Amino acid sequence: MTRFWWVRHGPTHETAFTGWRDVPADLSDTPRLQRLAAALPHAPVIASDLIRASATADALAPGRPRLPDTPALRELHFGDWDGKHWSEVAATHPDLSRRYWEEPSDHAPPNGESWNQATIRISSTVDELLATHRNSDLILVAHFGAILTQLARARGFDVARAFQHKIDTLSVTRLAHDGTGWTAEVINHSP
Repeated sequence: MTRFWWVRHGPTHETAFTGWRDVPADLSDTPRLQRLAAALPHAPVIASDLIRASATADALAPGRPRLPDTPALRELHFGDWDGKHWSEVAATHPDLSRRYWEEPSDHAPPNGESWNQATIRISSTVDELLATHRNSDLILVAHFGAILTQLARARGFDVARAFQHKIDTLSVTRLAHDGTGWTAEVINHSP
């Protein structure tokens, strides 16, 4: 059994689209980070290369092998919408923004990516990690959208169903692969 312990990065306090824009995480809640670190296995830690995920991984890594960060685990790419408030996006792109949330599979923000494109990007990296870490545990520190793509994959959800799930900051979603398929063992657990 291979287990991927997905951890969503620390809170950013952003109120706008935050995809590939590099904003820091608030990692000031030391007791919460300590509880999270204690709940995770002694396993290699890998993160998205965005600072909010990388810094969270560094906070969890003492005593664990720390693997290089990878851009492939980044959040959904919101393109021109990154840094803008939802209301501004709705005003400038009313039809596309509605389709992006109502039928997100193939709709992408200008200069961004669709759900399907993000799923392919993230799943390819997960498949590589699965091949190199078979029958072990791996801690992946990533983002809301990245985690949801893999939860949808494990559960066989469509994107609309995936977006119904809550993935809190500093929570754990554990997905396991038994050699034939995926299982979601834990979703959005906050130690």
